[in-house]
Amino acid sequence: MSEPAIRIVVVDDHTLFRRGIIALLGGVADFAVVGEAADGLEGIRTIAALQPDVVLLDLNMPGISGIEAMQAILREAPGLPVVMLTVSENAEDLMAALKGGAQGYLLKNIDSDFLVDSVRRAAAGESVMSPEMSAKLLRELRGAGAPALPALSPREREILSFIARGASNKEIARTLEVAESTVKIHVQHILRKLELSSRVQAAVWAIEHGIAARP
Repeated sequence: MSEPAIRIVVVDDHTLFRRGIIALLGGVADFAVVGEAADGLEGIRTIAALQPDVVLLDLNMPGISGIEAMQAILREAPGLPVVMLTVSENAEDLMAALKGGAQGYLLKNIDSDFLVDSVRRAAAGESVMSPEMSAKLLRELRGAGAPALPALSPREREILSFIARGASNKEIARTLEVAESTVKIHVQHILRKLELSSRVQAAVWAIEHGIAARP
């Protein structure tokens, strides 16, 4: 029996681009584009009604911004993977999106294979980001200070360092030679102790607080 399709909603005010993304994703066997919206308010209503697995959300739209729409969406559906799909390479926009709870930040110049792979990874709970934005994020945060950490265990700090460089639970488990379920439990503990809602926020927090990822 095949796995259920990943249900996607696309929110973007540019009709031609939105329809192009829908046509692209609609042709992928394990995807189902279940809804679309042309602005943030319509997106909030559509997502609440359809309860998708992944949302692709434009950053700059008429009415409310993508950040404001995302915050409203996540209040109603905490943990829903919301991926910003935007032309903005502005570091402030990137940080605002990630701190607001975005699962990822993709530029509209990415190729189709990268987008398809990113949707699958986001649906699996992984963070996704255009390579140039990953580099920009590190440059923005590299000079941040390192205040005292909350009471994380040595193993939690170690796992947080892997999260900071975008490693998946499976990759962390393989490197540390532990069960993937054990890593998931540690990640849950880390998020609870740091009062965060996603591993993307944890990665940003780790870099801001000087937790270096191991090579």
